[in-house]
Amino acid sequence: MNPYEVLLMLDPELAEERQQEILARAEEIVRKGGGTWLGSDAWGRRKLAYEIDHKGEAYYHLATFDADPATLDELTRVLRITEGAMRHMATRRPKGRGKAPAVAVVAAG
Repeated sequence: MNPYEVLLMLDPELAEERQQEILARAEEIVRKGGGTWLGSDAWGRRKLAYEIDHKGEAYYHLATFDADPATLDELTRVLRITEGAMRHMATRRPKGRGKAPAVAVVAAG
């Protein structure tokens, strides 16, 4: 088992229910592959550096899990064909980071 995290960029026009369905499907794929789902963290709606499909914003979600490489391959295959998933990026999770990190807001002062 390898530690992974996937950053999902979802269509800003998706309903909250559909976003949760996409995350639930990702969790199901990881569990069926024998992996461990550690959780997901909603980062909210953010502005994109460049437009994707004529959209300037996306909903960001960071999902963390432990899985085999074959399970990660299946997850990325499904995300590629999932309507509403604009982009995704899977990476190995750095050592010492178990769950999805909380997003810290730093005030300039």
